[in-house]
Amino acid sequence: MTTGTRKTHDFCWINLMTPEAERARAFFGALFGWTYGEMPGVPGGQLILVGERTAGALMDLAAANMPQGTPPVIGVMVKVESADAAVAKVTSLGGRAEPAFDVLENGRMAMCTDPNGAVFAVWQPKKEAGMDVDSHAHGAPSWFETITSDVGRATAFYATLFGWTPEEQQPVPGMTYTLFKLDGVPVAGAMQALPHVGDVPPHWGMSFAVTNADETVRRGVELGASLCIPVQELPCVGRFALLKSPQGVPFHIVEWARPTGAAE
Repeated sequence: MTTGTRKTHDFCWINLMTPEAERARAFFGALFGWTYGEMPGVPGGQLILVGERTAGALMDLAAANMPQGTPPVIGVMVKVESADAAVAKVTSLGGRAEPAFDVLENGRMAMCTDPNGAVFAVWQPKKEAGMDVDSHAHGAPSWFETITSDVGRATAFYATLFGWTPEEQQPVPGMTYTLFKLDGVPVAGAMQALPHVGDVPPHWGMSFAVTNADETVRRGVELGASLCIPVQELPCVGRFALLKSPQGVPFHIVEWARPTGAAE
């Protein structure tokens, strides 16, 4: 579990980019209990609040500043000390990066693509430090994972770029999973795209923590979401599912397993 302002090289922000922003706010508010705050100077943007803590932003794809053709998606950001230095390092490691730019006085960011094609952003905080939500709170961004075409290549890239320590695991027979740790604490994972899922391009995904996966799925479908992957259990990890919002944004949920001996 992570609380408070995130460390350098940890995930520090999400941008949930959606059409029909007003309906999307109502959907996620009803599902996760989100409330929203103003983002002065950011057209179409509103802060996502879990309780009184910041989790990210919900961005209206209809806003004038949004690039044409941007799909409904949840973008992820990693905190860095220098966005410009990160851009140079991404390029030197075989990735691609757009020039860094200032976001008002809040910080400096850059869009990056790893050598396999997964997109992420880096964030150099100034006035906006990023998310400070409890990562296990219901509706909070809780886990970040790249589904990729070449795990070895991705592992080498992120280990060098962010100093993450990779640890190979086998959560179930026949499945290899790479866990990334920062200062000994898990921050992300990587796994090979599964052949039976179809042609899924390399990407970064994330999961929202929930208190009850079955109830969240039931409520999500009731609110108009599509169920893409039903609730499944991963031993010693938890129960997860994949949904798509009525506006077309795919998102995972995870009900973390209770530690052995934990009170019900």
